[in-house]
Amino acid sequence: QLQASGGGSVQSGGSLRLSCAASGKISSINDMGWYRQAPGKERELVAAITIGGVTNYADSVKGRFTISRENTQNTVSLQMNSLKPEDTAVYYCNARILLLYQLRPLDYWGKGTQVTVSS
Repeated sequence: QLQASGGGSVQSGGSLRLSCAASGKISSINDMGWYRQAPGKERELVAAITIGGVTNYADSVKGRFTISRENTQNTVSLQMNSLKPEDTAVYYCNARILLLYQLRPLDYWGKGTQVTVSS
């Protein structure tokens, strides 16, 4: 249902862009967001955006990352600037989707994409 792209390796201070597209028999998509999980750590919220465009960021990425979505395309993107080694993690796309045949929306996850930032 969710296909993520982007990621890769970059040096400290560099930029990367992650994109995620939802597919299927979608009625509507509520919140969309990005989470990350570093080795030995729990998965954490990086950024989220509501259907109306209200955003929420982890304190550690404020001012550096920007989340956006295109509702007509069912996509969400994460522009990551001024990357730091501590941003290294597997990044996961998340969306709360109501499918045509469902009574309530459910959370869906994309496969993780690796982001590695070297110093």
